[in-house]
Amino acid sequence: MKRIWTLILLSLLACTFTYGFEPTAPDGITPDGGWSPYGDQGTVVGVIDGDTIDVMLNGERVRVRYVGVNTPERDEPCYSDARRANADLVDGKLVTLVKDVSDEDRFGRLLRYVYVGGVFVNQRLVEQGYAEVVSYPPDTAHFNEFRQIEQQASAANRGCHATGIFNDNTYER
Repeated sequence: MKRIWTLILLSLLACTFTYGFEPTAPDGITPDGGWSPYGDQGTVVGVIDGDTIDVMLNGERVRVRYVGVNTPERDEPCYSDARRANADLVDGKLVTLVKDVSDEDRFGRLLRYVYVGGVFVNQRLVEQGYAEVVSYPPDTAHFNEFRQIEQQASAANRGCHATGIFNDNTYER
């Protein structure tokens, strides 16, 4: 009988210490690939283009540039489509912003991976073909996976790939 009570007590203690524990993988990404609970959260208040947004963060409007991707500029083919795809994903929504290595770019924009719920926005834009993969060292945590996803989008001629805008055969900027 004493053994049974000991087992019950140990089971209760184990439950107490593990309740609410959610393991995370490196980079703060949950094992199911969802958004990171460790990033800053804010609401998107403006979509500038396909890879840049304005976010209300701690009461301040900040500009955020997506890490690891590039979309067409205002004077290039597919600009409107890429901007629209980005807006469909994030406009007016609560986003989680996750830093890689660098905090800001040379223009003072925050450099971040962006998540809306379980959607990894940077990755989704590459999957849909509205963004190309670009290496901006030292911020390269997702470079290899983005590159594989871009190859699939290109082969399927998705999004902007049909225009040839991403056919410069380089990952550098």
